[in-house]
Amino acid sequence: MASAPNSKPLQRLRQSLTIGNLWLSVLSLASKKKIYAYNLPEEIDRAYHFSPSRLLVYLVLYRLEAEGLLTSAEDGRRRYYSITSKGKECLASGRALLKARAREI
Repeated sequence: MASAPNSKPLQRLRQSLTIGNLWLSVLSLASKKKIYAYNLPEEIDRAYHFSPSRLLVYLVLYRLEAEGLLTSAEDGRRRYYSITSKGKECLASGRALLKARAREI
């Protein structure tokens, strides 16, 4: 029997695939172009249909940069983030893991 679209298990799954793995969304967007932190919640909403808080986005950006997955540079008064080669490898591994897990289920 299928769960209702808004059942608690599906809500938990949706949260873990969106907010719980925000880093994947950030790296994916950064793999396409330089990203500007302030606009990132809106870009994530357009691309992935969920809207993380601006604070959470900044925390994820700082962590990804500290881990060497993103690099940043100032352009005027704005700071732009770009994916590193290590970030590209991590993104590819994350995508592969999600695909494998989906096949297993």
